Amino acid sequence: MKIEIPRYIEVFGAAQINEVQRVYELDSGVTSEVPAENVGTVRDIGKDVMNDIEQRMAIVVSTKNEKLRLLDGVMSGIPHDCLIIVVSNSTRKPIDRYKNEMELVKQFNKFVQRKVIMIHQRDPGLAKALREVGYTDILQGRYVRNGKGEGALVGLVLAKLAKKDYVGFVDADNFIPGAVHEYVKNFNSGFSMASSPYSMVRISWLYKPTVIETGFYFSRWGRINEYTNKYLNRLISSHSGFGTEIIKTGNSGEYAMSMKLAELLAFSSGSSVDPYTMLNLLEAFGPSNPINNKEVREKGVQIYQIETRNPHIHVDKGDEHLANMLLSSIGIIYHSRICSDALRKVMIDELIASGLIKKGVTPPNPPTMRPTKNLNFKTLQEFLEINAKTLVTMGEASTQNQAPS
Repeated sequence: MKIEIPRYIEVFGAAQINEVQRVYELDSGVTSEVPAENVGTVRDIGKDVMNDIEQRMAIVVSTKNEKLRLLDGVMSGIPHDCLIIVVSNSTRKPIDRYKNEMELVKQFNKFVQRKVIMIHQRDPGLAKALREVGYTDILQGRYVRNGKGEGALVGLVLAKLAKKDYVGFVDADNFIPGAVHEYVKNFNSGFSMASSPYSMVRISWLYKPTVIETGFYFSRWGRINEYTNKYLNRLISSHSGFGTEIIKTGNSGEYAMSMKLAELLAFSSGSSVDPYTMLNLLEAFGPSNPINNKEVREKGVQIYQIETRNPHIHVDKGDEHLANMLLSSIGIIYHSRICSDALRKVMIDELIASGLIKKGVTPPNPPTMRPTKNLNFKTLQEFLEINAKTLVTMGEASTQNQAPS
């Protein structure tokens, strides 16, 4: 991949947020080279570097009652050397959608022969294993709580058990397999540029098309992303004293982290997880928080935002779904300990003006789940192997109902 270097970097405590970078070539050849005349503007990242990172990366695919053809397409777009982790929260009655998803993945794997791990989010055995290691933040009764954030965290745990150095997240409702392939390549390019072991790569979509009477309208920004970016940038400005528009990926559902960073971050429940990964990073490593981790203090945390060439076309789930996503995304910023009272007032006034909340009502405050770094993963794996009946590992001489190793 040939990609421009960051044009601008905003520093927020130990966090270094890079301006959105443009991709010039999706494939720039086998080996990495930087021509002398382009050394200051372009990075040339070859397949050698890309493949090395892919072998150390897991891609978590979250799905809930999506069409099987979409899940099949998303998996086909993930580079072969990446571990695929499918975390399903699909309904099991009256039709067992998870069983159908499992059969699809088995059929897929007959032809591609790669390692895939699957689990159902509501598996009582999964909840039992998490309870055994004291991680009750994610539980609701006998089960893992419903929600996209909870599914992402389950995927992170499985990636950690599989001893991966990087973990990426993509949604299963994407119509364009080539876009998914590009997301992973963009993840790789960001990690290859990082000088810190604590790094995050977030996808900035070039276009998010919507269907209109005459065809497609290629919008630059998603409706929720516009609000989330604005408030995250204002949050940074309220601490720095300078206006900024550095964050362009506040609500991106496609992002990846080094495992060393991922295990230090808290996760948020439901659809608020996407902006919360950025917000919690600002909370944990911003100027208002003492950083006890010496390596983080010295090397910093690097955030890359990379613009795609492929458009992002996904399932339209309706205005009510978007309104709930918007409220939960704004809610986590509103309730953040680093959000100022002045910014909270601005947010409330805009929400009332847009009709999303009534006067006297505050945005929801989704539950959060603490970082996973200190979990006893050995015990967790032992209990998963015994109790998680929906956990299936395929490929690479692995067997069903066996936890990753």
